[in-house]
Amino acid sequence: MVPPAATTAPAAAANPDAAIGTADAPAFKDPVKDTILTPRFYTTDFDAMAAMDLRPNEVELEAICEEFRKDYNRHHFVRNEEFEGAADKLDPETRKVFVEFLEQSCTSEFSGFLLYKELSRRIKEKNPLLAECFAHMARDEARHAGFLNKSMSDFGLQLDLGFLTANKAYTHFKPKFIFYATYLSEKIGYWRYIAIYRHLEQHPESKIFPIFNFFENWCQDENRHGDFFDALMKAQPDTVRGFTARLWCRFFLLAVFATMYVRDVARKEFYEALGLDARDYDKYVIAKTNETSARVFPVVLDVENPKFYERLERLVQNNAALAAADSSEAPAPIRALRKLPFWAANGLEMAKLFLMAPIRSERFQPAVR
Repeated sequence: MVPPAATTAPAAAANPDAAIGTADAPAFKDPVKDTILTPRFYTTDFDAMAAMDLRPNEVELEAICEEFRKDYNRHHFVRNEEFEGAADKLDPETRKVFVEFLEQSCTSEFSGFLLYKELSRRIKEKNPLLAECFAHMARDEARHAGFLNKSMSDFGLQLDLGFLTANKAYTHFKPKFIFYATYLSEKIGYWRYIAIYRHLEQHPESKIFPIFNFFENWCQDENRHGDFFDALMKAQPDTVRGFTARLWCRFFLLAVFATMYVRDVARKEFYEALGLDARDYDKYVIAKTNETSARVFPVVLDVENPKFYERLERLVQNNAALAAADSSEAPAPIRALRKLPFWAANGLEMAKLFLMAPIRSERFQPAVR
């Protein structure tokens, strides 16, 4: 696919401070700068995926695929009259943080679509059941990304998904790392969406945009996707058994939780607009995702240990200092020198978090295990 030559309207280039949703705003939004906190695009070893033996858990995978075939949300993502004029009701600051949320969410959903679609295409001949599951998940992710991008258009903006496809950097992960990362992404997505939906049910005055009405059904797509990766890891027992698997599960849990916490606290204004405290919200989502992960991961993190959040808060402080250094007008080498101690401090805090004693899942959730 050849992306459009321009991603910013001339008027916007001349007036970068134009209000979102006005005639002077850009038609296509420039992608945000890639950082450790922005959504990643992934690729993997397609031959290894195609060669996977699903027989250890084929019955469960077939049952999940049958759920995908039913496509419960086929008619769910249909915009209604509530969207008309809803963007105009938001104050400038809320509009800004809400568009950032839409952009991050759309990019994340679209990255899932690209990965799942390519997997379904590349392994179709050798592993048809796996390919069909990925095709159904790609359908769901494309539907989510399109719905989010349409909501961005209410603010006079859209992401150029073709440009992202062609120009975004892709991270290569081994299949087992894809399993860990996408399982956690889908399950944490479920808990994030359902927590917001339930909160807004109780506080409808904080529902700043009608897209939140769709979150209850939406999060069920995320949950089914997570269940698929749960079943797939059980079909590949080495991914969840043994010493090495325990280390990797700890690493991915920590990476996902820390990234979410630092990112959400940095954009706490969005959660405040919904009547939520970003820290309390994240602690709830982390606890629930940690508990859910015990159903398949051999270990989970001790997120109730006070030191866990003390160290995450240090990451938040270091990240704020890094952002301040980045925004300074100093020459690039000076900015890099100023950032170095904060990167080192982050590395030390992550090491301390990783070395905290985990909890064996059979002790954490004995009824399930």
